[in-house]
Amino acid sequence: MRLCGLGDNIVDIYPDQGVVYPGGSACNVAVHAARLGADSAYVGILGRDPAGRLIHSALQNEGVDLSRVSWTDAPNSTVLVHVDESGNRVFTDYQPPTAAPTLSEEDLNFLSGMQVVHTGHVSLVEDQLAHIAHVVPVSFDFSYRDWDYAQPLLPYVTYATFSRPLDSDDDCRALLRAARKAGAPNVVVTRGDRGSMALINGYEIHEQAAIPTQVIDTLGAGDAFTAQLLVALCDGLDGSEAFARAADYATRACSSLGAFGHEAPISTLGVEERTR
Repeated sequence: MRLCGLGDNIVDIYPDQGVVYPGGSACNVAVHAARLGADSAYVGILGRDPAGRLIHSALQNEGVDLSRVSWTDAPNSTVLVHVDESGNRVFTDYQPPTAAPTLSEEDLNFLSGMQVVHTGHVSLVEDQLAHIAHVVPVSFDFSYRDWDYAQPLLPYVTYATFSRPLDSDDDCRALLRAARKAGAPNVVVTRGDRGSMALINGYEIHEQAAIPTQVIDTLGAGDAFTAQLLVALCDGLDGSEAFARAADYATRACSSLGAFGHEAPISTLGVEERTR
């Protein structure tokens, strides 16, 4: 199975613990897919600063193909993360990416060799999505974004993920059906400690209760879920088995800080002033 994460990357800064971790949905999914045995790659832009170098080193150590990574002199994206007693996160002082990836013909040729490309609403590739979907199936993380944002993009998406921890069961089922009708044959709604729902291959709705666990940090759990689901489906598992495996894998991802490890001290970034 070949998977590529496209677009967003970030360094998550945990000031209360004095540590930082690499992350970003595209990177998280690429790393977890590699750990699950996929040939994994990442295409995106990294800053020529300590944050960008931290992400590059972590992905490289995980065996992710970085041959199509670009570099910029602008600062890499970062965010402060505070974790409450339940393991839920509060984000502050977000430093957004300064540039969106502009895919070349060589990039599109590279992506065409993948079974799926994972990207999302933070990656700033909406205007290129039709071109990407023409050469490779797209997994797109819509997260909390509303229907007006999602609807025009869904015709280009094969695997759509939404985050709706507060919505009712009926509203989540309605979202699954609406997204399928709009063009995405596979749709997932993650609901935090209320479990998840999925409509796989356009038919039966699967519902998965949250698996009890000792939660340390929920950051990146949804991306771990997505990675396992994509790997399982591309490997030919049926929808219910793939969905169950994804829920179990995401649960285990909540047992430590950071999206996929590779902890470093805050001093690595020289950002102590922002954390005071």
